[in-house]
Amino acid sequence: MSNPVLYLMTFLSYGVLAVLFWRAQLSGQAETANRSYIGHAIAVPLALHGYLLYQNLFIFDSLNIGLVYSLSLILWLTVLVYWLARLFYSLASLQTLFLPIAALAAVLPAIFPEVHRLEQPTSWAFNAHVLAAMLAYSLFTIAAFHAGLMSLVEKRLHHAMIPTVLKNLPPLMTMEKILFRIIAVGWALLTVTLLSGIVFSEEIFGRAWQLNHKNIFGLLSWVIYSTLLLGHLLKGWRGKTAVRWTMGGFTFLILAYLGTEFVLEVILHR
Repeated sequence: MSNPVLYLMTFLSYGVLAVLFWRAQLSGQAETANRSYIGHAIAVPLALHGYLLYQNLFIFDSLNIGLVYSLSLILWLTVLVYWLARLFYSLASLQTLFLPIAALAAVLPAIFPEVHRLEQPTSWAFNAHVLAAMLAYSLFTIAAFHAGLMSLVEKRLHHAMIPTVLKNLPPLMTMEKILFRIIAVGWALLTVTLLSGIVFSEEIFGRAWQLNHKNIFGLLSWVIYSTLLLGHLLKGWRGKTAVRWTMGGFTFLILAYLGTEFVLEVILHR
């Protein structure tokens, strides 16, 4: 396991920034803070968290895809995406929302250190396939979170009383642009994952490609996200339509990956 001091440093650096962002949010200065040294300082926990992920995901020349490690990766990518996007959009409220969650996710591997190594022999093709899959699933998880927030932003237009953190979320058009950019990158990675799994199945898994439940749900998810991107490009799909299709594609990914991991690790303890 990594040095527990690094986990503590990562947790505290996320936590301190989360407090600063919440205070700025309450005083109406969140975006100013995000553009100042406070926003720049997010690079520190991101670097620490990324180093811990690198140590945890690559163990003894094999890949570790345990559930808590996957959740930690998802939250790291979430903060990274919004940290980079803040250079172009006003996203302080999103940082305020996700920094405390990232602080908890960063220390999950220290609290639940059980490792779930992949059984297949490793190779560059195998590692690339699995990493592309993990990154694709992580980005689509972020897209699902983001789509959920879009629904809350839309509903807030009809309700006067809403939580403080939701009052200063970016405009729907801004959030929509970010959503489709996340989905586009995730779709590209999912395409690489599916194609590499089909074409190089013998080299990656040591057997011919099989149409099992994971592959079926993965293909269905790819079809849904492909349709959404085409619909947005050709017919201008947006708003509730984009949210529904995003959630539909994410549901199939949950069935293909996280559902299986939950059953294996939590229920069957494998």
